[in-house]
Formats: sequence, structure tokens, C-alpha cells
Amino acid sequence: MRIIEKNDLFIDPNLDSSSETTEEWEDESPYPEVRAAVSNTDDMDMPVDTLRAWTIGLLWAILIPGLNQFLYFRYPSITIGSLVAQLLSFPLGCAWARTVPEVRIFGVALNPGPFTLKEHVVITVMATVGSSSAYATDIIAVQRKYYGQEWSFGYQWLLVMSTQLIGFSMGGAVKRFLVSPPSMIWPANLVACALFNTLHSQVYSGFGESGISRERFFLFGFLASCIWYIFPGYLFTALSTFSWVTWIWPNDSKVNQLFGYNSGLGMSILTFDWNNIAFIGSPLATPWWAEANVTVGFVIFFWILTPIFYYTNTWYSTFTPMMSRHMYDNTGGYYNVSRILTSEATLNLTAYEDYSPLFLSTTFAVSYGMNFASITATLVHSALYFRKQMWLQTRRSLSEQPDVHARLMSRYPQVPEWWYISILLVVFAMSAVTIEVWPTEMPIWGLVLALAIAAFYIVPAGMIQAITNQQIGLNVVTELIVGYALPGKPLAMMIFKTYGYITMTQALQFTSDMKLGHYMKVPPRTMFWCQIVATVVAGTVQLAVQTWMFSNIPGFCDPDQNNHFTCANTEVFFVASVVWGVIGPQRQFSPGQIYQCLTWFFLMGAIAPLVGWLINKRWPSSFFKYVNVPVVLAGTCWIPPATAVNYIPWAILGFIFNYVIRKRHFSWWAKYNYVLSAALDCGTAIGTLIVFFAFQYPRHGSIGKNSIEKWWGNTVYNNTADQQALPLRTVLKGEFFGPRSW
Repeated sequence: MRIIEKNDLFIDPNLDSSSETTEEWEDESPYPEVRAAVSNTDDMDMPVDTLRAWTIGLLWAILIPGLNQFLYFRYPSITIGSLVAQLLSFPLGCAWARTVPEVRIFGVALNPGPFTLKEHVVITVMATVGSSSAYATDIIAVQRKYYGQEWSFGYQWLLVMSTQLIGFSMGGAVKRFLVSPPSMIWPANLVACALFNTLHSQVYSGFGESGISRERFFLFGFLASCIWYIFPGYLFTALSTFSWVTWIWPNDSKVNQLFGYNSGLGMSILTFDWNNIAFIGSPLATPWWAEANVTVGFVIFFWILTPIFYYTNTWYSTFTPMMSRHMYDNTGGYYNVSRILTSEATLNLTAYEDYSPLFLSTTFAVSYGMNFASITATLVHSALYFRKQMWLQTRRSLSEQPDVHARLMSRYPQVPEWWYISILLVVFAMSAVTIEVWPTEMPIWGLVLALAIAAFYIVPAGMIQAITNQQIGLNVVTELIVGYALPGKPLAMMIFKTYGYITMTQALQFTSDMKLGHYMKVPPRTMFWCQIVATVVAGTVQLAVQTWMFSNIPGFCDPDQNNHFTCANTEVFFVASVVWGVIGPQRQFSPGQIYQCLTWFFLMGAIAPLVGWLINKRWPSSFFKYVNVPVVLAGTCWIPPATAVNYIPWAILGFIFNYVIRKRHFSWWAKYNYVLSAALDCGTAIGTLIVFFAFQYPRHGSIGKNSIEKWWGNTVYNNTADQQALPLRTVLKGEFFGPRSW
């Protein structure tokens, strides 16, 4: 029996450290999280590429993306996630197996027999690969709502398809780096694997044969979380925003700034809403050492440095709320963008100089600084820690991977390289047509540069995500580059950002789904086509839904729209187009500007990984082996709109389950942890739909408006300085703060 040695190419905190060499790794994954959720066997004769799988998958690829696009423009919005599709697909597949006759039409079996696990995986991937709102639809919405540009459906379709599909070609190119190696565990996929195996009663290498079955445990957890959500979601919403300290001192500005959840730093700590806890990802699915890195970054930069910056009036911050996603002028009011725009939606420099510079909240400014630092930290960290592994993977075939799952997958025909090249060439041509035929002000060299940025970052960012479950976003770096390269052109900025940012995001989504297929032993070619087809269908449906909503919903995207279709996310996208496209970074971060000091974060991000690497070289067994600087810096990238309510409770639960319970009760953790995460996600998602469609959507939201919605538990947090986003200082009428010239 061949002995698989530990990976000595880089320090891997996820690796099982129980022994130096372990014979069991010949037929097992060397990672306990993977062994607990993934089967180490495969049935190559199991039906997978069936009419049943494609029919149900396409049905979900129409319904879920369409409904999510409809809800995307509502505030607060809800999203039907992958686990909901995964859960509902199971009874549909089983019903098909029981009711559809076992006949063939043109050689295709209508009913290939019992509903299989691999069919279930294909359906779930098709349901989720394009389920969230396509990033480019925000460009179209901003053009139509804020810039008065209503271009043809052909332009809209080409823009959405090209931005959604071009990342797949890159995802295929990096498969040997991000899918095949066993160290690329992709923790979020383990939750899905646990649920698949639970629903299909698959035998896999979990631990602990005592206790109730995983199936029953999932059912109990699902029902409990579904019923519980009615309380924080409708009956007692203060349980969701449990800023209890601000209820005691509702008018004390400093108390509310430190302990509030809306515009404060969230030191109240508690929440009883799984939606808030899992807003940045399930705490049960992320390794504790990665959660600890994120938490350290949050505490240092937002609980220590942010108050220092704020109360010392750095960036004139005391005249704005401590935490906010809005932009402000020098009177403390919201920035009136229309005052600085020309009729062509470009910067009117004279009007800008007569009006006001743009001010951000302290947390917003710090968040930009951390994004700057993560850009350089990702590259330096990857060069220091992953360079040997990346070189090895360029020379290693799938069958040579030291992992049972890779060896099982090597028996299937792989996706030919020319498939990925063909996708790249076709979609690049579509992109070129889009930006050249219509007056986007986006040059071809800008498209090439945006794609080059995505290609440059995909391997280092993908490795970090595959190991830590934390994604490094490129939205800020693309905004920064295009702001200098194409100043004063907001549409070009939005398109450049989308091609740069979403290309890498879609590539990593494709890679993550390929890893899911890798774990569940789904043929790679089937995974390839189900993702491509579902993405085209989903994007087309989303675009059609958005077009219908603009044409048929009165007051769509207005702030006072009756059904709450206020398009909050689209407004944020528009604000970014102004900050980086209209005003531009040269008037924000260049020497002599208000936020110029934030550029020092680039240097800090480059130096910090080197310091950690040198410490690890000197003391390899110290706790510094768990420090991941890019995760420390980029783990809080959700701020804003995320707040402490989405980070601190997340970290507390992660510590309890992935450190305390995993260390003291490993058998229980291995058997139930990922099943519990899936149950909480599914139950809360279904509970959210029940609350929305049963109580909030009917009768234009009037159900309970004068009864349940008025009681103390649903109003107490609204009567606080935190909810009103009050700044520490205000400006007298007719006066202003900040510099006298800009």
C-alpha cells in the first residue's frame, strides 16, 4: 500500500496532524472535514446525465433566478439559496421516479429508475450557478434609472451573457490548481455534500455511529429553524437586531455609536437570527482558524482603529455617522450627485468645486483601506506560501494527486482544453461587440486589461478561498484602476469593474461547482455543460424579469415605492459609479486629497505577509502558522453593508462548534456539524419565504401593520440614535465643515 506523506510545500492549518504519515490516506482524504462529509467510493454506473436531471434542473434555472431577480430590487431583499433548491429537488426527483412511466422516446429513458445522488448534484448546480442576480443587470438598471440610457435588449443580453460566461473559461484553465489538489478543500461545499449524503442515505467516512441518524437530525434542525425564524423575522424583530445596550440609553450618541447595529460598531454582540449570523457564510462551514483571522481583523480595524479615527476627527468623520454605506457632503447631508453631473452624465468640474467634496463614514473609509491592503497581501502571501505547490501542480496529472477522490475522478473523460478556449474566444467576441457597437466609452484595451486583472488574481485568490472559505474581491482594485485609466466615464467604469470583478467571481463559482462534482464523482463533462446551459437560461430569465419590472411596476426604484421596490443595491452600484467614475480616485486618494493616507495600506498589505512568513520560518510550530494576512484584511470586505452583528456572533458560534466541540467531541462534530449547518440554512430560508409571502407581501404589506408591527418588540430598536444614524457633531445652517478648497 502506498503511503501518502503530509504536504511539506506549505503550512496547511486544515491538515490532520495526528501522524507524520498515515496509510489510511491511501483510501481517504487527509482532511478530517472532508472525511466527515464526503464518500470515498464511486459507482460509475449510477445514472447522472438523464432527461430527469436536465428537466428539473432547467425548471429551477428558470424559477429560482427569476424569483431572486424579482426580490433583488426589494428592500429588505431575500435570496433563495442553493440549499433550498437542493432540498426541494429531492422530493421532485423521487416523485418523478415513482410516477413517470419507464419508457424510452428516441432512445432517451423518461424514467431511468430511482432518483440518484449524482442527478441531484446536477440539478442543484443548475439551480444555483446563475441563481443570484447577474452583476451586469445593475449596470442596465443604473443606466435606465439614473442616467436615462435605455438601450436595446440585444445590448443588454450580450452584456449579461458575456460577463457571466467569460469566467468559465478561466475556471477551466486553473482546475489543476484549485480542484484536483486535496488541500483545496472548499469548505462551503462540505455542507452541500453532507446534505446530499444525508438525503440519499449515502454511507461515507463520518465518525460516530451512536446517536440518532443524520436524516432525523437534519429533519429536527430544519423544522426548529424554520419555525424559529417567525420570531426574529416577524413576531419579535428585535431578536434579529438585538442591540440591547442602545435600548437602555437610546439618546446617548457615543453609546449608540459603539453598541448599535445600524450605524454603530455593534458591541452589543448578540443576535438570534440565523440570517444575520450566516450573512457572510455559515460559521459551521468555515474552519475556526480562518474565522479567528477574520475576527482579529474585525476587532483591530473596526473596534480599535475606527473609534480612534472617528473621535480624533480624522477625515472630518465626526460630522458623519460612525458606520454608513451612504456618501455625504460638507453640510452633513447626503451627497446630491445631480449637482455635479453634466447632461452626458460626466463630471462638471466647476459645479463640483462650487458644491462639496465627497465624505465617507469612518468604517467605509477603513474598509477601502483594508481592500487596498488585501490586494497586495494576496499576491505576496501566495508567492511566499503557495509558489512550490503552484509549480508542482503545473506538472502533475489528475491520477497523480495524493487523494482518493482525485484518483476516482481520473477514470472519467476530462473536459478538453479546446472547449474552454472556444468559450473564451466566443465570449470575448461578444464582449468586444457589446462595448464597440454601443457608445459605452469602454475601449478594447480596457476589456483586455480588466480580464488580465481577473486572470492575474484567480489562482492566489482561489487558493485562499479554497482553504479558508473567504473570497478576496476585486471590485475595489478594478474601480481604482479604471478610475485613473478612464476618468470621468461612469458607464465605462461600471463595465470595466464588472468584467474585472465578476470574471474572477464566476471563475471561482465554476471552480467551486467543479470541486462539488469532484467530491460527488459527477463526470466533468456533465458538470461543464450543465453550468454553461443553466447560466445562459438564468441570465436570460433575469434580464426578462428586470425589463418587465421596469415597464409594469409603478414608481419602480423610487425611494417611496409602495411595495418596497426601492432598488437599494442598485443605488449602491450607482454611488460607486459616481465615487470612482464621475469624481474619480484622483480627487479622493491622490496626494493632497482627503483620503490620501489610505494609499499607505497598499504598502502595509505587502509587508505584513512577509513578517508572518519570517516568523513562521523562525518558529514553525508557533501559533503564527494559523495567521493568514489576506484573510485578516479581506475577511471584513462585506462591511458595508455588513456590520458587527454579522461578524461577532458568527465568530462565537464558529469557536463553539469548530473549536470547542470539534476538539472535545469530535465524533459528534464529524457526524452532525455539516448536517446542522445545512438544516439551519434550509430551515431559515424556507421560514423567510413563509414570512414574506404569508405576512409581508399580501395586501401590500398591510397585514399586522397596526397591531403586531406596533408592539415594543418590533419598534424598540427604531427609537434610538443608532437607528437614526446620528453623527457626533452637526453643522449649523449655512455653515460647512472640511477643507475650504478641493
